[in-house]
Amino acid sequence: MTHVMVKGSNTPLDVTGVRAVLRWTPGPGAPDVDASVLLLGPDGRVRTDDDFVFYNEPRHPSGLARHLPKKRVPEGLTDTLEVDLAALDAGVDRVVIAASCDGGPFRTVRDLSLTLYDTAGPQHAAPVVSFEVVPDTGQETALICGELYRKGAGWKFRALAQGYASGLVGLATDHGVAVDDGQEAPAQAQGPVRPASVPTAPLGAQQTASGGGGPAAEPAATSAYGYPLQAPSPAHVPAQPAYGYPQPMSAAPPAAPPAAPPQVHQQPQQGYPAYGYPQPVAAPPMAAPVVPPHPAPPAAPPAAPANGDGGFSLPPQGPQFQPRR
Repeated sequence: MTHVMVKGSNTPLDVTGVRAVLRWTPGPGAPDVDASVLLLGPDGRVRTDDDFVFYNEPRHPSGLARHLPKKRVPEGLTDTLEVDLAALDAGVDRVVIAASCDGGPFRTVRDLSLTLYDTAGPQHAAPVVSFEVVPDTGQETALICGELYRKGAGWKFRALAQGYASGLVGLATDHGVAVDDGQEAPAQAQGPVRPASVPTAPLGAQQTASGGGGPAAEPAATSAYGYPLQAPSPAHVPAQPAYGYPQPMSAAPPAAPPAAPPQVHQQPQQGYPAYGYPQPVAAPPMAAPVVPPHPAPPAAPPAAPANGDGGFSLPPQGPQFQPRR
């Protein structure tokens, strides 16, 4: 038999463990809903931060409280918690079942309800408790849907639907959970963290010199080692890449070649040595041959003195061989 609860009512539970199921109907513009549970002591506060079980801490160290994955059912979406009531130590006096939403207040969430099942019962058994959760103002971003509290040797359930406008952070802090501003775990109310946009150009290149909204300046060219290069002149012709590093291009586009380029006769140029090997030397241009004047016949050499050999004489000798006088 299912107990249909109204806000503020309570009923005893004859179970050893409960499975609490939050159900809602998704729709355009409706935020997502997350279930969480807090194990509280007699002072209404958690004993340690481990007593706060939610989507970022889905399991209590004792294993007695668990957050299960969300499911889609014909009635909508569900988020489920399980608590083993009979195995909890005496230091746990209350178990708070809460809901929080990200992306808007609870007035935009349709058909929010809480149902409790006996964990020891059959899988498709009817729920023990059913409660339609209706917030007071609709501006809440976190709700205490209900609480389980000790009554003698057993447990009872109370339907509450009390809300917080400060989201899951406010709910956790109000029950003694130490929430660090830089900690991501309970900061669901702040929304998902999105990566910062990466600018496509430096800020200086997006503004003109006067600070107005003119066209963005062209970023300065840099060399392969990150050093800025001097801006090329309009008539600059880029050199070929050296060892694979790109060279700065001219700011002005190259002029189109003329329709009929003039014929240019170039003189052959001396080649440069390649890797240290000697290159053949080009022969100098040949000049027109010069015909020398016909030389006069040489004078007859003086007759050598007879040496008694029948008129034998030495051939003409150079001055180094002439006898000294």
